[in-house]
Amino acid sequence: MFNKGDKVAVLDEAINGVVLTVKGQEVTIETEDGFVMNFAANELVKTNDSTNLMDTIKRINIDEIKREKAIPKPRSFVKERKEKEVGVPEFDLHIEKLVKNKNGMSNYDILTLQAETAQRHIEFAIRNRIPKIVFIHGVGEGVLKAELDFLLGRYDNIDFQEANYQKYGQGATEVYIKQSKK
Repeated sequence: MFNKGDKVAVLDEAINGVVLTVKGQEVTIETEDGFVMNFAANELVKTNDSTNLMDTIKRINIDEIKREKAIPKPRSFVKERKEKEVGVPEFDLHIEKLVKNKNGMSNYDILTLQAETAQRHIEFAIRNRIPKIVFIHGVGEGVLKAELDFLLGRYDNIDFQEANYQKYGQGATEVYIKQSKK
């Protein structure tokens, strides 16, 4: 808080002065030019008078200033070489991707073909030790997704979850194949 006689400066303005009175949060000052002005206490800050200059100098941390002024080392822009990422196999189970013409196929025939295709891909991935595959099944009414979940649930060495929403939306399932050591 401020006391009568304190030297102050006004924040955000080039005004310095001396405190004349303090009433609650209102402080009256006399500026260096002789004007009397009122300010809120949060608009003022105490300034040190020159008699305390040595105290101010002693508080300065030279090492900290040197660290602030030191020229930063230039950043290295050498790209790190990453191991070549192998793409994750994606299998689209939409009927249009599996057959040229679906005319004459019943819903049962379509679902059976999609489930058999998924099972072939799972078996292939297990045989070839592929750790992860993605099935794209679409959203629809959820019949194919339910059939796929049932199929995947029959395998002990498989975990599955919904695939990355940003990449696939809600219509894909990621399958993780746990590899047994041979």
